Amino acid sequence: MSTDRVTLKDIAKRLNVSPSTVSRALQDNPEIGEATRKVIRELAEELNYQPNAVALSLRKKKTFTIGVVVPEIVHYFFSSVISGIEDVAYESNYQVILCQSNEKFDHEVMNIQTLANSQVDGILISCSKETIDFTHIESIKDQGVPVVLYDRFNKSLHLDSVIVDDFKGAYQATNHLVNIGCKRVAHFKGPLHMGIHAERMNGYLAALKDRGVTIDESLIVEADNFKFGYNAVNNFFDSGIEFDGIFAVNDLTAVGAMKAIKSKGLHIPGDVAIVGFGDDSTLSEMVDPSLTSVMQPGFEMGKKATKLLLNKINGNGNTPQLIKLKTRLNIRQSSNR
Repeated sequence: MSTDRVTLKDIAKRLNVSPSTVSRALQDNPEIGEATRKVIRELAEELNYQPNAVALSLRKKKTFTIGVVVPEIVHYFFSSVISGIEDVAYESNYQVILCQSNEKFDHEVMNIQTLANSQVDGILISCSKETIDFTHIESIKDQGVPVVLYDRFNKSLHLDSVIVDDFKGAYQATNHLVNIGCKRVAHFKGPLHMGIHAERMNGYLAALKDRGVTIDESLIVEADNFKFGYNAVNNFFDSGIEFDGIFAVNDLTAVGAMKAIKSKGLHIPGDVAIVGFGDDSTLSEMVDPSLTSVMQPGFEMGKKATKLLLNKINGNGNTPQLIKLKTRLNIRQSSNR
């Protein structure tokens, strides 16, 4: 047998039937008798017949591809989300085209234009840190391209979205620090135009208020990566600002803060207890001491977002849904007093 791709004509010739009969049989068309369908399916399997993707997409007016825009692939959280996306997509015979914005607005715009030009059936988007103008997303939405937001969303877009309960996760983290005796809990926040960061700060503020802890604005600073976390701690020391606990907006910021604290000869958690906001990566376990962190279900987020998108592609679900997933506080050594 030739190594060329097996076609419908090859199967038809072997069985002395028409290619259209083979095609309808493989689609389980009831007009073709069950015995004939069985013989054709068996031969197709024996010859390792694979449907022509281009022909299939033309017939069904679909490309059977979805686009994914991710801020940064290097983060374990986003790689976990991608795994969930691919799990559902491949099971549904869809291919995934992945684009990375590197947290740049102009890259995100180009990513979406590229995916639209590639005629993907739908797009999953997690917006960059720089994105405050959503015209590019509104544009593809108006063109009829199904869009679902994940992790980072904007209410004004009125799109299906899958996020975690950032408020509750932050509330639990801050409440935990107060429970172990912290009197002056700092919050290293992210840019507040992003809903996830605003919700995490709101959860922090609500926990302090509910526990009767005075809110000190000097303890709230913008620091959302390793370097900024390290510098924020040093700035506290230089300015004489006292603190005995830190709730960081993400794990990398928390690890940066830990390094700075240890460089001052202080003990974690004895002198300063720390909680991050992360995922199921090994980073939290690898650092010394191990890091207490609010865990996000990235894989589950990817699966649910993809199911929502495929539902939209298939013409279902006209009313936008907001799915909010639960977080879990994983207490480790950095706050285990």
